[in-house]
Amino acid sequence: MARLPLLLSLSCLGTGLALVGGRALLARLPALTPATATDRLEWLQHWDADPWRRREASLLLAARSKDPQAQRQWLRGQGWGPDPLAALVLKQDALAAAALGRPDTALALWRQLQRRFPGDPASADALYALGAYKPGKHGPLLQRFPAHPAALAAALAAGPEAIERRRGALHLARWGARWPGAEARLRQVCKADASVLEARQRAQLAEGLAELGDAEGALRCLGSTLNGLGASGRLSLGRALLAGNAQQQVQAEPLLLDLVRSAPTAPEAEAAVRLLAQLGSPGAAAALARLPPRWRDSAPVLARRILEAEPKGDGPHPATDAAALKLLRRWPLDPASRTLQWDLVRERLLAGRWRAAMALLEAIPTDQLPPPLAARQSFWIGFLQQQLGEGAAARATWEALLRRHPGGYYGWRAAVRLGQGDLQLDAGPHTPAGRADWRPLASGEGTLDRLWRLDQRTEAWETWRHRRGRRAPEGSRELLLEGRLRQGVGDDWTAFGLLEQASLKLDGNQCALERELERSLHPLRFEAAFRAAATQGGLPMELLLGVAKQESRFTPAVRSPVGATGLMQLMPETAAELAGGPVAEQVLEDPTGNASLGARYLAQMLRQWNGDPLLAVASYNAGPGAVAGWVGPKLRSDPELWVEAIPYPETRLYVKKVLGNVWSYQQGGEPGC
Repeated sequence: MARLPLLLSLSCLGTGLALVGGRALLARLPALTPATATDRLEWLQHWDADPWRRREASLLLAARSKDPQAQRQWLRGQGWGPDPLAALVLKQDALAAAALGRPDTALALWRQLQRRFPGDPASADALYALGAYKPGKHGPLLQRFPAHPAALAAALAAGPEAIERRRGALHLARWGARWPGAEARLRQVCKADASVLEARQRAQLAEGLAELGDAEGALRCLGSTLNGLGASGRLSLGRALLAGNAQQQVQAEPLLLDLVRSAPTAPEAEAAVRLLAQLGSPGAAAALARLPPRWRDSAPVLARRILEAEPKGDGPHPATDAAALKLLRRWPLDPASRTLQWDLVRERLLAGRWRAAMALLEAIPTDQLPPPLAARQSFWIGFLQQQLGEGAAARATWEALLRRHPGGYYGWRAAVRLGQGDLQLDAGPHTPAGRADWRPLASGEGTLDRLWRLDQRTEAWETWRHRRGRRAPEGSRELLLEGRLRQGVGDDWTAFGLLEQASLKLDGNQCALERELERSLHPLRFEAAFRAAATQGGLPMELLLGVAKQESRFTPAVRSPVGATGLMQLMPETAAELAGGPVAEQVLEDPTGNASLGARYLAQMLRQWNGDPLLAVASYNAGPGAVAGWVGPKLRSDPELWVEAIPYPETRLYVKKVLGNVWSYQQGGEPGC
C-alpha cells in the first residue's frame, strides 16, 4: 500500500509531461487555420493524439457551422484546463445552448465561465448574461470590462429607472459614444435629466456628442458654460463646430484659440492649431495672429500664410516659391508641408511652369513620404522630366515607381506612360476567382493572433477593444491592426477609414506593413453579386468593385444625406429610370440588385463616352452634363493634367480613387516594395 502514493505521483507526472510534450509537438506541426480543409479538421478532432490540437480543430469546425446543435457537438468536452481557449469554449457553448432554447444549461455554463475565468474578456459576456437575471446588476461588468462591447450593450440597456439610465449614458459617453444607439441615449439624458446633472456630467455627455459630430446637441447639453469640459472635449467640440454651418464655424474659432492659449503644450493644442490653420473665414487670419509665439511660427500657420500670399494668375511667383521651399526643407515630415507642396505643385503643373513644379517636388525626398504620396511624387517627377526633354530619366523614374508602388492610380498612369499595361474594360474576369481572404493577423500579441487563426474574429475584436479601452489607435501598425479586426467583424465602413489613415502614416521602410495594407484595402466583397452584374453589363468586375469601395465602402445599407443608397450609392430616381419603374428600398439595399443597377448605369456612361474610363467615372460622380463641359484637348495629350483640372475637388479625388482601385484589383493587390 505504501507504493500507491508513489505510483499516483508518477502517473500524474507522466500525464503532465505528456501534455507538455504534446504542446511542444503542436508548436512544430502545421498550424490549423480557416484555410484548413473541413475533412482534415474533422479527422483531427476525432483522432489527433494532441488534446490542444483537437480543441483547435473543434473551434474551427464550430466557427464554420451555423447550426447551434452542431456547434455544441463540436465543442463537447473541450472546456478543460486553464487555457483561455477553455473560456472561449464555455462562452460559445453557452450561446449555442441559449439559441437552442435551453436557458438552464446556458446559465450553468455562464456561471462556470465566470467562476473559472473571471478576468478573461469572455467573462464580460458571462456577466452580461448573468446580469439579465438580476436587473440593475451590471455594475461589475461596467467596472471590470468598461470598453468591452458587452459592457457598452449593458450600458445602453440600462433602466428604466432614471438613475440607471444616467449611469448608462455617462458610461457610453466615456467608453463608447459611437456604439450603435448611444447617440440617442446621450441626447435623451441631456434633455430629460438636465436639472439634476452636475456640470462634470453635462461636460462628459457633451464630449460624447461632440465626438459624434453633434455640435448643437453638445452645446445644448452644456448649457451656458463650458465648465468641466477638458482639452479633449473642447477639441472635439471645435472639430464638430467646424463641420457645421457658418454660424457654428464662427463659434469654433474662439473655442479653439482659447484651447491653444490656455494649454499651449497639450497634445490637443497642436490639433487645434491645425484646425485653425484650415479655416477659410475672414477672422481666421486674426485668430492665427493671436496664437502663442511657439505656434505662430509652426508649419501649419506658415503654410496657411504662404497660400494666402500666393498671387492670382498663372505667372511666376518667385516669392511664394522661395517661402514654400524654405518651409518644406525645414519641416519635410509635417502634414501641413506635404499639403502645401501638392497645392502649389498642382497650380504650377496646370500653368505649365515645369521647373517651378520640379523644385517644389524635389524639396521633400520621396523616400520620406508615405506610400500614396511617394507614388504621386514619383509619377509627377517623371512627367516633368519628360516635359523638360529628359526622356530616359522619365522612363527610369516611372519604372522605379512601378517596382515600388505598382498599384493605385499612379501605378496605372506610370504603366500607361511606359506602354506596360492599361485598364482592361472588357467583361473579364481579370481577378482570380475565390482569392484566399484569410491571412495571419501578425499583431505580435499571442492571444489575438491565436484567436484570429482559429477564426474567432468576434472574440479577437472584443479582446482588442477591451484592452485598448478609450485609447485611439496610434501609428500605422495599430491602425492597420484595428482596421483588419473591424473588417473581420464586417465593419468595412470604419475599417477602410482606419486603413487609409494607416497608409498615410507609413514611412518608406515599412514594406511588410505596406504589403498588408494594400491587400486589406482591396478585398473581394460580394463577389458573386459583382461577377453576375459585371457579366450582365459587359463590364470588368473590378470596375464595379472600384466604384463600390469608394461609394459605400462595401456597406449595403448605407445611405447618403441626399438619399443615395446601397453598394453603388444609387439615387432612387436613377434606379427607377434604369429599372423602368420604381425600385423598392430593400432592392437597393440588396447587394445583387444594387450591383446590377449600378452596372447598367456604368455601362451607359462607358457607351456615352466611347469607352473612356476617366469620363465615365467622372460622370458617375458629377453627372454627364457637367463632364461634357470639361472635355478638352488635354484629355488626349495629358490625361493626368486633365484630371487635375477638374473643377470639383470631390470629383477630382473620386476619379483617381476609383480608377486606382480598379487597377489595384486587376493587378491582384500585390505591392512591389
